[in-house]
Amino acid sequence: MSFKNKSIIVNISLIFSIIILGILLSSFVFRVWISPPVDSELKGNTPLEKIIQVNVLNATGQQGLANKVRIYLRDRGFDVVELDNSKEIHDKSIILDRVGDKIASHKLSYALGIRDSLINTQIDSNLYLKATIIIGKDYQNLKPFN
Repeated sequence: MSFKNKSIIVNISLIFSIIILGILLSSFVFRVWISPPVDSELKGNTPLEKIIQVNVLNATGQQGLANKVRIYLRDRGFDVVELDNSKEIHDKSIILDRVGDKIASHKLSYALGIRDSLINTQIDSNLYLKATIIIGKDYQNLKPFN
């Protein structure tokens, strides 16, 4: 192959590389400045979005347990918006995750001393709560009662 043929091949390769680089650069500019990617994360800019709102259900049949849990949780920064008695008695205390916020549910389970395996997801957007706490007959093992 002659020197002239090699020079033509190098020039064609260089032009091809410049075209590819131009396409990649224009794609990058379009992606970053013209059409930025959607950020699906909620930032939680307001204090209300950061507060974990819960309700507490007493499922033991003994009076006053839900109120004790309410006082304990409010002292730790949780917002207990409702207390009630459960219609049925539960042996175990559980947490019902109402919005799919696993971080909030795990913070709640840690604060109360409820095992993470006792967190159940039951989405209910009508409640306007992050979680429901059901106090069961094992309440003596929970942190508010120790």
